[in-house]
Amino acid sequence: MKRTASILAAALAAGSLLAAGTAADAKPRLTAEQQLAKALEGRVAGEPVDCIFTPRVTSTRIYDKTAIVYDAGSTIWVNRPDSGASALDNDDILVTRQFGAQLCNVDVVHMVDRTGGFWRGSVGLGKFVPYKKVKVAQAH
Repeated sequence: MKRTASILAAALAAGSLLAAGTAADAKPRLTAEQQLAKALEGRVAGEPVDCIFTPRVTSTRIYDKTAIVYDAGSTIWVNRPDSGASALDNDDILVTRQFGAQLCNVDVVHMVDRTGGFWRGSVGLGKFVPYKKVKVAQAH
């Protein structure tokens, strides 16, 4: 019994140290705005446009309750919805019903729960802001 108690005490002590080390090493989680700012580092915003040509878009990323980012290679398009931004959740699936090759600021996209497949909300798109990489001047 004495040996079992000492083994249990040692296991609890080791677990406490492990948990304390993990908590001390944990970094504060970035907000969606901070994550978006980090993704746009080294890029400059251009003039907002009403529509983007979607065949050039290679990926889409959702920033919780903030924005949808459409990556088109050299240009990243940021859309901050005019309505329904609270429905944006990067764990959900973005469903877009598009007519033609453009996505415009009058379009509505839908959020669907990834696990259950049920509707989570609608998002009314805003203008699309292009972000392009800053060209660095080379010294001669």
